[in-house]
Amino acid sequence: MPDVDREPFELFLILEARLLDGRRFRDWRDLFTEDGYYWVPAAPGQESPEDSASLFYDDRELMQTRIDRLEHPRIHIQTPPSRTVHLVSNVTVEAADEASGEYTVASNMMMTEYRLGRQRLFAGRQTHALVRAGNGFRIRSKRVDLINCDSAFEAMAVPI
Repeated sequence: MPDVDREPFELFLILEARLLDGRRFRDWRDLFTEDGYYWVPAAPGQESPEDSASLFYDDRELMQTRIDRLEHPRIHIQTPPSRTVHLVSNVTVEAADEASGEYTVASNMMMTEYRLGRQRLFAGRQTHALVRAGNGFRIRSKRVDLINCDSAFEAMAVPI
């Protein structure tokens, strides 16, 4: 692992979690670069989102479509809306290119979702490809490898 201060990356991931928990989906989307994407594979070790189904595989355009649906007042799958808590831990900077401002950051994550008297727990390892943007970062890609990604799921509407 590179000799890079982990704290700014950890604070960025905490900010991302808070945006999701606050249902500030547009602000979350704006963390992504124009070519950024969000991916949750549907199989352990899945190498590409292009050659098999994924639980989520959203570029910015698809993120916007999902956000528009989540904000629609009559969306069935989110009436009432989910309440979530994201936890981020074990943050490590896996790769760093200070010259280009590109970093790979891995972390453990858990998201608890509560809706209609039911609580669901999602846990896994996430990997962010980040690029420096001013004093902060933007997300080029976010991959979330859920430990039970190949299980049967009820519909998932909110980002993990």
